[in-house]
Amino acid sequence: MVKLERLGLQVLKMVHLLVAFMWLGGAAGLLLINFLVVPITGNELYMKLRAMQVIDDFLIIPGATGNLLVGLVYGIWTRWGFFKHRWLLVKWILTVSQILFGTFLLGPWLNGNVALAAEYGLDAMSRADFIINMRGTTLGGITQFAVLCSYLWLSVVKPWKNKKS
Repeated sequence: MVKLERLGLQVLKMVHLLVAFMWLGGAAGLLLINFLVVPITGNELYMKLRAMQVIDDFLIIPGATGNLLVGLVYGIWTRWGFFKHRWLLVKWILTVSQILFGTFLLGPWLNGNVALAAEYGLDAMSRADFIINMRGTTLGGITQFAVLCSYLWLSVVKPWKNKKS
């Protein structure tokens, strides 16, 4: 299999950093909006949730997808491979888990609350489904952000020895 040369590796690393910043920065932005914006009208509630939805759609989803694709390129066309190092295997497991969790739980919770705020305004905050969705997005968002931060540690420290050694 042909491996990427120096310029290709440099471009790949730049793309990886860009999409990683998108994902991590988007997650940080969602948490900041979630905790710091306190709506007092129905329109403010809708705009808070809509802003979170836009960050999810235009930073988090492309960032997560980009990281998955960059990982595939790293695995196929570089010496890193997919399973050569335990820390890489951990990153793969965490990345796929986060994408699935975001796709099937966090995204629907957030999108559901945007729809509820659009329909019920501030009264949405007293609905059981809205409260459950907010708890899920808050706790899930904190967890996702913590896992994303763990990637920094994994990528820098590269713990655990090579599986083959």
